[in-house]
Amino acid sequence: MGEMIYKRVALIGLGLIAGSMGLAMREAGLAGEIVGHARSARTRKVALERGLCDRVCGTAAEAVEGADLVVLCVPVGAMGEVAAEIGPHLAPGATVSDVGSVKRAVIEAVAPHLPDTVHFVPAHPMAGTEHSGPEAGFAELFQNRWCLITPEGADPKAVDRLTRLWEGMGANVDALEVGHHDLVCAVTSHAPHLIAYTMVGVADDLRRLSEGEVVKYSAAGFRDFTRIAASDPVMWRDVFLNNKEATLEILGRFTEELFALQRAIRTGDGDMLLAYFTRTRALRRGIIEAGQDTAAPDFGRGAPQAPTGKDVDA
Repeated sequence: MGEMIYKRVALIGLGLIAGSMGLAMREAGLAGEIVGHARSARTRKVALERGLCDRVCGTAAEAVEGADLVVLCVPVGAMGEVAAEIGPHLAPGATVSDVGSVKRAVIEAVAPHLPDTVHFVPAHPMAGTEHSGPEAGFAELFQNRWCLITPEGADPKAVDRLTRLWEGMGANVDALEVGHHDLVCAVTSHAPHLIAYTMVGVADDLRRLSEGEVVKYSAAGFRDFTRIAASDPVMWRDVFLNNKEATLEILGRFTEELFALQRAIRTGDGDMLLAYFTRTRALRRGIIEAGQDTAAPDFGRGAPQAPTGKDVDA
C-alpha cells in the first residue's frame, strides 16, 4: 500500500477514467475516502457495486463537501456547468483538477467559477479504451501511460501533491504549457480519432460493402479504425469543438501530406512512396521503444484480455 495523499477525493462523473482512478487509488491506498457523483442513478448504482467509490451523492455540490481533491471527469462541454455548481461548496485549500483532453477551453470554462481559496491544477491522463461507463474502469489503466499537467502558475505544493497521486496510480507525469498541450494532443490523439471516424464513415456510406464485405473481410488496419471510432461520441464531440484551432491546424497539414501521396500514386513515384513509408515506419519503432505499445503481433486473434489504454487515448 502506498502513502495516503488525500483524505477525501471527490470524483465528479463516474465513467472509464473516474472508475479507473477510484480502483487505482483504492488498490494503492492513496485516498482515505473516495466520494463520487454522476447524474445517472444507474451509473451511481454500478459505481457502488463495483467499489469505484466508498459512497455516492445525488449532487456534485454534496460530493465535494470536505474533499481535499476534486476531479472533474465529465465531458469537456459540461465542465463549466459543473464548476459553477460546486464552486460555493469547495473546502478552503482544496485542489480542483480535471481529466479533460483539452486544456485551454477547460481552464476558460472552469477557472471563473472557483474561489481564490482553492488550487486549480488541470490535468490530462493520456489513457483510455474504446469502452465507456462505470463498467469499463480498471485499476491498471494508467500504468506506464502519461498524465500531462498544465499548472499555469498553481501553487507548487498542490502541483507536487497531485503529481504524486498520478505517479502512485502508475502514470508518468509531465508539465506542459496550455497551448502546447492542445497542439501536441491534436497530433497524437485528436486528429487520429477524426481520421478514424472519417474512414469508418466512408465505409458506412458504401452500404453495399459495409453490410457485407467490409465487415466480413476486415483487415487489421480497418479494424483498428473501427475500434478507435467506437469511443464515447459525447466526449469526442466536445473535444473537437473545444480544441478547434489546434485540430484544424493539424488537419490542414494532414491534407497537404495526403495530396503529396495522391500525386505520388498518380504519377507512379515509387521512390517517394518508399522513402515516405520508411521514414514513418521509424516513428512506430520509437513508440515501441518508449514503452507506449508492444510489437507483439496478434492480428485480432489473441485471447480476450482486459481493455488496455492503447491507441484510444484522448
